[in-house]
Amino acid sequence: MGKLYDVVIIGSGPAGITAAIYAKRAGLDALLIEKASMGGGQVLNTYEVDNYPGLQGINGFDLGMKFTEHAAKLGVETIEADVTDIDVADTIKRIHTDKDIFEARSVVISGGAEHRKLKVPGEEELAGMGVSYCATCDGAFFKNKTVAVVGGGDVALEDAIFLARGCEKVYLIHRRDEFRAVKVLCDAVKETSNIEVVWDSVVTSIEGTEQVEALKIQNVYTGAESTMDVNGVFIAVGNIPNTGYIKKIKKDVAGYLIAGEDCATDVAGVYAAGDIRTKNLRQIVTAVADGANAITSVQDYLLHMEN
Repeated sequence: MGKLYDVVIIGSGPAGITAAIYAKRAGLDALLIEKASMGGGQVLNTYEVDNYPGLQGINGFDLGMKFTEHAAKLGVETIEADVTDIDVADTIKRIHTDKDIFEARSVVISGGAEHRKLKVPGEEELAGMGVSYCATCDGAFFKNKTVAVVGGGDVALEDAIFLARGCEKVYLIHRRDEFRAVKVLCDAVKETSNIEVVWDSVVTSIEGTEQVEALKIQNVYTGAESTMDVNGVFIAVGNIPNTGYIKKIKKDVAGYLIAGEDCATDVAGVYAAGDIRTKNLRQIVTAVADGANAITSVQDYLLHMEN
């Protein structure tokens, strides 16, 4: 410890990098902490991004690199370290990492969330090649094709309905015999002619060489196995926010940090930005917006601290 930063930003995905850029432009003394060897977040693993304004069709790695390069050109101070705890009890916040302890007047937590995986053969190998965790991000690439959605909650049904507008056929695979989604979504699925529900079934493997070609399916009661030919599979079985190390900041039942559009948490001087906070839509563009909003809130907070 030694230096006191105006703000420490945890995580260098789109939200964190945007926060760092805005902090630097605002003249704040900021530190960006990233546990991975390369900044950019989950976008680095996205095959193609077709919904980020002005950069249509860019691949995720290149977009992530553009974000990182922008921050680097502004001279954002960055360190590779894994945050293990945040002490928010006092006015000065202490961020504990596996490298050192850093002190700051404010903190922006933007560590993101991870998609819950099926953990079946082919899932990792074909990620970005027909395996997707975001229908609104990648659905347009499967126009007039056959796809499957795995899950039975609100997001899975919303994804199936969304995909059915452009896909020839949508299989909705659910391990139970009824959905966990709200009734209006259940009714909408029943009324959509090109959605076929596959009940009581799980995906046991995802098949394909350079692209998803088929799914191996097993009935959870009979054990019967079958093969389903598809061009893509959208996995919607939930997300896991990276908040396990956070103990003193209010979360919802799923573990997301509770914060509104101003990104303020229940702890003064601590802000949550991007996929880690409670919100309806988790996309690159909303993460970027959060990063900007978080630093605007930080500036207001620091101004009031001084007065």
